[in-house]
Amino acid sequence: MLTNLSFILTSDQMKLLQNLGILISGRGSNMEAILKAIKKQKIPINPTIVISNKPNARGLKIAQRLGVKTLVIESKNYKGKRVQYDKKIISALEQNGVTAKNGFICLAGFMRIISPYFIRKYKNRILNIHPALLPAYPGLDAQKQAIQNGAKVSGCTVHFVDEGIDSGPIILQAVVEVKNNDTEKTLSKRILEKEHVIYPEAISVIARKKIRLSGRRVRMLN
Repeated sequence: MLTNLSFILTSDQMKLLQNLGILISGRGSNMEAILKAIKKQKIPINPTIVISNKPNARGLKIAQRLGVKTLVIESKNYKGKRVQYDKKIISALEQNGVTAKNGFICLAGFMRIISPYFIRKYKNRILNIHPALLPAYPGLDAQKQAIQNGAKVSGCTVHFVDEGIDSGPIILQAVVEVKNNDTEKTLSKRILEKEHVIYPEAISVIARKKIRLSGRRVRMLN
């Protein structure tokens, strides 16, 4: 829980907020953008836990510095055992108030494919960001695919997670021009800057209940 946010809001107000869990594997730059936006009161949500499947993930120290509880649940001994591992993640989320009724989960560079069991448990409550304008270039190496295919624009997409690969309903997108001299590295850097903007925005509209999901279409409400 962020100290500054707790200081400003009363205990009764805190109880009304949805809880947020963030899953990371590495540096957690999107996680950092989200937590800083919450700290600035741009997102009315309560970050209760950051979980990493890797003990050396740099994002753990960033989360701790921002006042959020962290937990490591190593995945290296769960190869081929996605459901068993995901049950441990779910248990930790629930213990920290991130439930299917009162919580949302953000994947922020979490380098594991989560199981259908996990997705069904938290239906329409798991978010991910992908470095392409979905449905184009799902999966790995999206920026490389865009350059190799001669795309004039690329970008990033925040979407709900379903049982497909980057195939869930689209919440927000941002466009980035693909320049003639772009490399995978330079394009990725500019896309990442946009990711840090639209991921917090997407969580904000969800936390404020400003969207409506109808089938695969996400409609923004006034």
